[in-house]
Formats: sequence, structure tokens, C-alpha cells
Amino acid sequence: MGWGVKCDMPKFPYTKGLHDLGNGCFAYLQPDGSWGWSNAGLVVDGRASLLVDTLFDLKLTREMLTAMRAATPAAAAIDTLVNTHANGDHTYGNQLVGGAEIIASTACYEEMREQGEPLAPGSIRRDWRKFGEAGAFFHEVMGSRFEWEGITLTLPTRRFDGTLSVRVGAKEVRLIEVGPAHTRGDVIVHVPADRTLFTGDMLFIEGHPLVWAGPVANWIKACDLMLGLDVETVVPGHGPITDKAGIRAVKGYFEHLLAEARTRFDAGLDEIAATRDIAPLLAKDGRYASWIDPERVIVNVAACYRDFRGATAAPDVMKVRGQMARAYFERKAGARPV
Repeated sequence: MGWGVKCDMPKFPYTKGLHDLGNGCFAYLQPDGSWGWSNAGLVVDGRASLLVDTLFDLKLTREMLTAMRAATPAAAAIDTLVNTHANGDHTYGNQLVGGAEIIASTACYEEMREQGEPLAPGSIRRDWRKFGEAGAFFHEVMGSRFEWEGITLTLPTRRFDGTLSVRVGAKEVRLIEVGPAHTRGDVIVHVPADRTLFTGDMLFIEGHPLVWAGPVANWIKACDLMLGLDVETVVPGHGPITDKAGIRAVKGYFEHLLAEARTRFDAGLDEIAATRDIAPLLAKDGRYASWIDPERVIVNVAACYRDFRGATAAPDVMKVRGQMARAYFERKAGARPV
């Protein structure tokens, strides 16, 4: 398994649906792992169950729950749902897990509440043309592929900070807050007895990660924490099932990106100029050349620059979506790698 290149394990092929990891742990995968196509997890012991994340719409979440219920009686009624972070592709199906205690970090809860009601037919999905390039990009990579009708904002019912241990039958499951990084309240889910880790979007495998919050150093620190755990099987938020090689690949990506961005920051280049310098290098680098969604480099370089400046304000989401849109459509037309 090459460092930073292919991180999927032959034991678990990257195919859509439920994968039995053994010992009462399951992963639900959605190739190709691009925008909105997230993974989820299930931990069971006896009749007890814990679900890690829901999916981007009700149809997809129902399909996942049906597959889980067919695989194990413990999934008939989910006892606990953990939201690893606030993004809709990990939370919009929450309402279908009725009766479950929904656990998230306090920061995740607050971010979900601030975002308000999920995307609906009357929002950007229907009116995407009004938002220019950003709207066209959103429509192409997500808006035309998911069905957000009928979704009701369903917030966590229990919040924590730092770490929290919960029981699934006789099995301990450790929730560890590692954000802010991808979002403000990222959490990973560790099942020590089964040497299994569900990372949420702290890992994008075979795809560029996305730093909405940062700092980038926090993400690297989280990778070090994950590498220090006794785990064998790692289920990322997007992409194929991996192991510690996948964690090392993501850590290496951010270390490399920070170094390249710092050189250009010190030389006086702005974020866009730095990205246009760095993106072609990544596209030719054997460690990252095959990674999907390279337009995210724009967001990630901007996050590095925020860190260098000591800025704490969140990025202008519509502005960076517009920048990603231009890069995406230019790449699609063959004009440039990002």
C-alpha cells in the first residue's frame, strides 16, 4: 500500500452498501466519496446499537437503515446516534432515527443550530441560477443529485466537550472531540475492543480534504492522535475503508500543503496566486495525483493563509464556492488542473 496513494484495504472493497467489519461493527459506504457521498457506521452488541452519522437525504438514509436492519436485529431500533460534525451529508437523515439519543460535541450542536433548516426546494437548490458560478457549481456537484424535500432539522439531544464514553451493550465506545478542523466540532468514534475507528470527515480517503474551520495544525494534531490509537480498521467520512496508512496520507498532505503555502505566503503571493502555483504540483505528485475534488485546494490554501495571519474569522462560503466553481469548470474544460 503506497503512502498517500491508494489506501483501501483488499478485505473491504469500495462498493456501495453495508460492509461487515466483524465483531459487531459495520460500515456503510457511498462511492465515489465526492461532494455529499458520505459514509456512516454501526456498532452493535447484543440488542444494543449505535449509529455513526446519517446521510444527505431521507431516501439515502432509509436505504441505509433498511440494509442495517436486514443485517442485524440490533438495528431495528437504534439506541444512540452520534453526529461526527454538523455538515448535512452526516446529519440530514437524523429525523429517521426516532427515539435515539443523538450525541454530538457542543460546537457541532451550535453549528447545526446556527445553520438552521436544511436545504429545501425553496432555497439554493431551486434557485441556483440566481447565485452565478457558485450556484452552478452547487447544482452540478450536489443540488441535482440529492433530494432534500421533507427534511426537518433534528438537533442532537446530548452534548459533550472533550471526550465521552458510552456503552453499547457491554462494549465501550469512546467519542473524542478533535475539532475545530474540518468543521468547528469534529468528533471521532473509537471502539477499542474491536480496534475500529470511525473518523467522520477528519479523513477523506483518495480525495482532497476540506478545511472549513481549521486551524490546519489542529487537523495534523488530530491525525497524530488517531495514529496513536490501537486501531486496525478505519472508516473515513468519505472514501474507501482504510487503516493507519490512510491517516498518514492525510497528515502528509496537510504537512506538505502547509510548507508549500508558507513559502508563497512569505514571498508575498495572495491565496489565489499561491493556489495556482501549488495545484499543478499536487496534480503531478504521485501521492495526490489521483485524489478527487482538487478544487478544494483553494479552500485549503486559504485556510493555511488564515493560520499564517492569525485570523479566526470563518471563510466567506459563497466567495470560496465561487472560486471553486471557476476552478471546477476550468478543469472540466481542460484549461487547468484546478
